[in-house]
Amino acid sequence: MTRLLLVEDSQDVRETLAYLLTREGYEVRTAADGGKALDEFEDYPPDIILLDLMIPEISGIDVCRTIRRTSDVPIIILTAKVGEANVVVGLESGADDYVTKPFSTPELLARLRSVLRRHRAAEPETTSLATPGLEMDVERHRVYVDGRKIDMPLREFELLELLMRNVGRVLTRRQIIERVWGSDYFGDTKTLDVHVRRLRAKIEVDPDRPKRLITVRGLGYRLEE
Repeated sequence: MTRLLLVEDSQDVRETLAYLLTREGYEVRTAADGGKALDEFEDYPPDIILLDLMIPEISGIDVCRTIRRTSDVPIIILTAKVGEANVVVGLESGADDYVTKPFSTPELLARLRSVLRRHRAAEPETTSLATPGLEMDVERHRVYVDGRKIDMPLREFELLELLMRNVGRVLTRRQIIERVWGSDYFGDTKTLDVHVRRLRAKIEVDPDRPKRLITVRGLGYRLEE
């Protein structure tokens, strides 16, 4: 799930947006002021931020500038001010895009998808992945479990790569199938269960009591950090 930090001082707007975004599949954290926003950013590194400019304690502009000192996380500013100067200041402070209030839900969702798509396309693809006890060399198609090289068929390799690129996050069964088998796959989802069992047999000390590849009931799977 995409982690989203929503910074908005209006409780009604904050709760409404959080509900809508959660329903759209985002994992949402909220903050009502600039200080809490920076705390949440440190405690819960988000994939994208929706940031109201007019917030108490620390302004949205200063929050944006502070975050930009250490992170290139996408930021979309929310502003009730329609003046061009306010938008320019926000963008020059490091924001990637803006939405002017009042806005429609479809417009906001489209902006979120667009900014995320641009950001992810610009990210270099990491070819070496590692979590405790697991190492993967994507280019050479090699996997090491507790220092031992493990042979792995392509589908299992792709499944493990997806999980390692999203370590600590829950991936739904549908997300995994679409990423590994393709969005046009219409086969039995039990295929995924078979590959998970085979993968566990290779990366777990006890496949019947998995400690690395965890089933999240009703959702999907998570590779532990």
